[in-house]
Amino acid sequence: MSIPVNLPSDTGVYDVVVVGSCMIDLVSFTPRLPKAGETIHGHKFLIGFGGKGANQCIQAARLGAKSAMVSKVGKDSFGDNYIQNFKSNGVSTDYVGQTDEASTGVAPITVNDEVKTIFNPAPAVADLDPEFYKETDLFCCNETEAEILTGIEVSNTEDAAKAGSVLLEKGCRSVIITLGAEGSVLMSLDKRAPRYIPTRKVKAVDTTGAGDSFVGALAFYMAYYPCMELEEMSRRACDIASVSVQAQGTQSSYPHRAQLPQELF
Repeated sequence: MSIPVNLPSDTGVYDVVVVGSCMIDLVSFTPRLPKAGETIHGHKFLIGFGGKGANQCIQAARLGAKSAMVSKVGKDSFGDNYIQNFKSNGVSTDYVGQTDEASTGVAPITVNDEVKTIFNPAPAVADLDPEFYKETDLFCCNETEAEILTGIEVSNTEDAAKAGSVLLEKGCRSVIITLGAEGSVLMSLDKRAPRYIPTRKVKAVDTTGAGDSFVGALAFYMAYYPCMELEEMSRRACDIASVSVQAQGTQSSYPHRAQLPQELF
């Protein structure tokens, strides 16, 4: 969950606070997926920092948002390295704990009614607590998650609009359903007509973490440009996510502000 919020800290306020997971990505590159019991040769392997919450936080921070992570990691070398990774990216680790009793988990926080929230239901479950729909300002999911949550198969923008209508009926105020290379569909209670937001056509190298790049960018715009129309925020977030798919890795593919066209800011 990415939350653009002014949260007091020792050095001022945070623009974006993310409550979520920190994972170490172990990525193998192979010519194809192996069959059950089959051994195949791979041609590359890498270890990277991942986890949906951490990915979103890193992307927001790289765009210039003063960001903080709320999470827990193991008391081990991976946990130590992850905390250093946050610090290297300018993310506050004041609320990142370490434990030797459990794997990396999620820490909840309480916010007041003035805080804008983005809820990313990943991994999605069909019996999601109804309160998540009602208490979130922006509900953002991909086509697979939308299908799980609504029972509607989403394979195009028309399907996404139908699923979006169901999510609004469940209590969401605004909904964005991302469709990968096909862009996204935005719907809201005040503007129920679906708005299609195309993405730039690029040559994708690795789409891992592109959705998190999108959500992290959205959190940045909500924090820094609160008067900007959500449709415009989504368009710019799509452009940033399209940059991330042109390089391998998850966080390693996320662009810094200086690497992006300044018209995005």
